[in-house]
Amino acid sequence: MRRLTARILRSALVIGLLLTPVACGEPEKGKVTIMVPWSDTEFRAFYTVVKNFEHDHPGIDVEPQVTRALNQQLDAAVAVGAKPDLAVLSSVGAIAKYRKYMQRLDVDTSAYVQPFRGLGMSDGHVYAVPVKADVKSLIWYDARSTPKPASSVTALRSNSGHWCLGLLSGPTSGWPGADWIADILLADAGVKTYTDWASGKAPWHEGAVKEAWTAWGDLMGHAVLKNAPSLGFRDVIRGMLRKKCSLSHGALSTMAFRSAEVSDDQYTYVTLSSDTLQVSADFVGRFTEGNKSADEFIRYLASTEAQQTWVKQPGFALSADHNVTTYDNTTQGRIAAMLRSSRYTRCFSAADAMNPDVSAAFYRAVLDYANGFESPPSLLAALDKVDDELGYPRKHRLPALCSSPNSP
Repeated sequence: MRRLTARILRSALVIGLLLTPVACGEPEKGKVTIMVPWSDTEFRAFYTVVKNFEHDHPGIDVEPQVTRALNQQLDAAVAVGAKPDLAVLSSVGAIAKYRKYMQRLDVDTSAYVQPFRGLGMSDGHVYAVPVKADVKSLIWYDARSTPKPASSVTALRSNSGHWCLGLLSGPTSGWPGADWIADILLADAGVKTYTDWASGKAPWHEGAVKEAWTAWGDLMGHAVLKNAPSLGFRDVIRGMLRKKCSLSHGALSTMAFRSAEVSDDQYTYVTLSSDTLQVSADFVGRFTEGNKSADEFIRYLASTEAQQTWVKQPGFALSADHNVTTYDNTTQGRIAAMLRSSRYTRCFSAADAMNPDVSAAFYRAVLDYANGFESPPSLLAALDKVDDELGYPRKHRLPALCSSPNSP
């Protein structure tokens, strides 16, 4: 009898142990993987948004996968069937490239201004959400020691000024020069020529594109170009702070300023044009099906609440949501207001709109030109060939890269 009782007790104990996780265990959390290109301050700002989401959604864990070579990593993940739930796409070209892998989103983007809203849509459906925006058409200077720069390319070329320029940026080194060239073309040649070039319908080796490239080279000068390939794009601001150079071009988020240094009476800006802006954004798209936690997180990222939290973090992020109007830094807020203003036609960065392979060739050409390896005519002729072979077919239709005048 004692043996029988012992066997019964042991069996009961085993059954109890097997049933315990079901009866008393914590419910399994939902998991969301997201591939992001941000580091340092940019990542910390994003992670604050993540932690706020997890606090409000205790049943969901968000797992960022950080990489500076996002396109290459995403290519590899897609190839082996190990796609992240979500991924940041930092160009219009990347959205076009990965569109066939992306899932339709149940997200309301009507609060976003154009062209940000339309670039994430296809056939009337949303596939990518712009979560972080930038204005690139800015010239920075120290108001305490540098006269206010002219707001035109022609006037800038006729005035002396020591430019800060760094082209080093890992696998995308060269992009600051590409942004400069695109900005000059947009300001001088207008929206139609700009969009024709960005979509592969205008040649590189002649006309306005060639003139923009030459204007940039003349503006920078040999000495600045020679040093630029070995300088990080953010490192140049240290030179500005030390008075080694006085003028810099680019988005506020790419500048290594502290918030207290950015103000009307310290480091401030002028725009290169009175009516056009070169802009950019980081979009988030969904690459897996059936993960309701991923759906919940991407809806949160698109919300005014999350966007307002994001722009108040260090890193000078901007939002294209017209309801986000509160910025702790006045200069940052004024730049963000340009995204909502009917005064400006906003055009996405040309390199961002190109096929990623063409963009990579563009960046390489900028570096080769700065290094003195090749002259503009040969580089531009080579880029025409790359565009013909690797660019989008002429019949391929990209979303509208520019907002219409007075568009919301």
